[in-house]
Amino acid sequence: MAKSKYEYVKFFEKEDTLLKNTWAVVRIDGRGFHKFTAAHCFEKPNDPRGLSLMNRAAQEVMLQIHDIIIGYGESDEFSFVISKKSTLYNRRESKICSTIVSIFTANYVFYWNEYMPDVPLQYPPCFDGRIVLYPSDENLRDYLSWRQADCHINNLYNTCFWTIVQSGVTETEAEAKLRGTVSAQKNEMLFTEYGINYSNLPAMYRRGSVLIRDKIEVKSINTSGKEVTRQKSTILIIHDDIIGSKFWKERKHLLSS
Repeated sequence: MAKSKYEYVKFFEKEDTLLKNTWAVVRIDGRGFHKFTAAHCFEKPNDPRGLSLMNRAAQEVMLQIHDIIIGYGESDEFSFVISKKSTLYNRRESKICSTIVSIFTANYVFYWNEYMPDVPLQYPPCFDGRIVLYPSDENLRDYLSWRQADCHINNLYNTCFWTIVQSGVTETEAEAKLRGTVSAQKNEMLFTEYGINYSNLPAMYRRGSVLIRDKIEVKSINTSGKEVTRQKSTILIIHDDIIGSKFWKERKHLLSS
């Protein structure tokens, strides 16, 4: 590359290398998504099309960025966990964050028509992102537990709120009815007044989506006409409890990645 007298401006760039041997979590959030979902007539309290579109965009991110070991999504946010051993982009914070946010956003728009075929995209969606470092496995698990607990708390409230509104009252009246209630009261209200057993709602709504890498068996016919089986890497979408220990005991390789 040719040099010029203007190259000195490179010295104004800030060093932003992430601390080594730490888990890096990139969390992206929809910007102004309350307005966005209203403009595109998303179903309330959960739109399976919109959530599936988020999952698809996240899958594409993980297919391109192999240093991501696990993804977790709920509502309009997604968290991507990058291995503590990763040297992705020399661990440059701005490069990692901007790349993941742009890949996610691009795929969200690209696959929009596949998941929302009857809803024209009125204007471009926008996502912001940040990176937080977690030094220990316990810290990382607590972070993911926090996000799943947030999913449950928000979804239980929203399920109650929109069920009450759809019964024919105003949003103000629904807010007043729920004010000061705890989880047990919300569950009881849903069951006794509206016949809804919260535990029977789709796990994707209650627990969010967990994306992990796995291998699946794929059968094909070789050139000799024989059926052969090979393993193919894929990104699985599951809706498991990640607060308890069972998930982690069954997948010890995740934290050792």
